[in-house]
Amino acid sequence: MHHTTVHPTAHLSRRKLVALPLAAALGLGLAACSQQDAAPAKAAASGMAPAQAYDKIAAEGKGFTVGALMSANPVYVLFDPQCPHCGHLWQAAQPLLGKVKFVWVPVSFLNGKSAPQGAAILSASSPAEFMSAHEASILAGTGGAPLPASVAPELEATIKANTVLFNSLAVESVPYVVAKNSKTGTVVSNTGAMDTAALAAFLGAN
Repeated sequence: MHHTTVHPTAHLSRRKLVALPLAAALGLGLAACSQQDAAPAKAAASGMAPAQAYDKIAAEGKGFTVGALMSANPVYVLFDPQCPHCGHLWQAAQPLLGKVKFVWVPVSFLNGKSAPQGAAILSASSPAEFMSAHEASILAGTGGAPLPASVAPELEATIKANTVLFNSLAVESVPYVVAKNSKTGTVVSNTGAMDTAALAAFLGAN
């Protein structure tokens, strides 16, 4: 199967988030939160072909679904709740929810808030509403949703399993998006933020 991979040109350190201009954060694949320690900015290659990654995430990933729930080809987004670029992608995706089904899969590697916030999102009565409020807080620089007093063992296990899955893909940055382009049928992947127009084109939803 043919595949297309789009890579970012800038990353954030795993240990320290570095503020980037809003324009850069919103550009196609321009910015992502990285597991790398303050490495020189360069494209990060995925060690797994997009089609293989798509099937693996579909089989093993656990997240919450928003958008066109009857769509046969969901778009998978692996994200860390502490990543501001994931917040930008969440906002960029909102206008596409009428025709695209997204599955948002939380992982944890940026800091100690990532796992409990991911668990809080998954356990919310309305994960989409919770996520919107959380990402608004992240983008405002106020840290995101309050940490839960405790995390259920099954939710903790889910976040850990999602993170193991993420690491098995040999992807170094979030948000990581993998999808089947609705126009071409090609499996495509991208690490980094996109604006709405770029996301729509990437998914074949324009």
